Amino acid sequence: MPAATISETPIAAIPIKKATQVKGPCTKFPADDLRPTRRFVTTHNSKGEGVFLKDDEGDHHKVLCNGLAVANIIYSTQGAQVDLNDEKDVAFAAAYEPPIHTRNGSVARLIDFAPGMESPIHRAMSIDYGIVVEGEFLLTLDSGESKKMLPGDCSVNRGCNHKWKNLSETKSGRMLFVLLDVAPLYVGGKLIEEDLGEMTSDYAPHPEE
Repeated sequence: MPAATISETPIAAIPIKKATQVKGPCTKFPADDLRPTRRFVTTHNSKGEGVFLKDDEGDHHKVLCNGLAVANIIYSTQGAQVDLNDEKDVAFAAAYEPPIHTRNGSVARLIDFAPGMESPIHRAMSIDYGIVVEGEFLLTLDSGESKKMLPGDCSVNRGCNHKWKNLSETKSGRMLFVLLDVAPLYVGGKLIEEDLGEMTSDYAPHPEE
């Protein structure tokens, strides 16, 4: 199957930066010094046996932070219970490039970080499972607390403002993020809201916005 390419017209009409405009080293997924990844999606044959439906590199690749990172959307779903009938979920994932997270749904996203890259501080209103695949990262919260994460380490971010830093100055790093929607969150009586900061233009808006 042909490799996915970096999308230039996301579904919600937010244009991404073309390679000629990118200032950082990442113009495609994967980053130049990380291996390509494969996505294997299963289905059932007429006998009810499991078979492979897709063997590819994902449907949606996207440059982030002006070339300091690049994302590969592995899959996204809608609804609390995903409808697997007639490959409806497969069609949705192929057609829909999600916002940072899907309301009442899920997103699985690989992100390659350029050497030394530190993301802007941001908050998604989701529960985020972050798993280090390659490299070493520093997860810093807006309180100033931070944790170093090594390959295989996992974070569970429950709607907190945070940023990521690739601790290597010479090698790209890779993380897998799985984001699930959450109910409205109140802290001290105040509604906590999504804030993508400098990354707002990197992601499509939520459909109703």
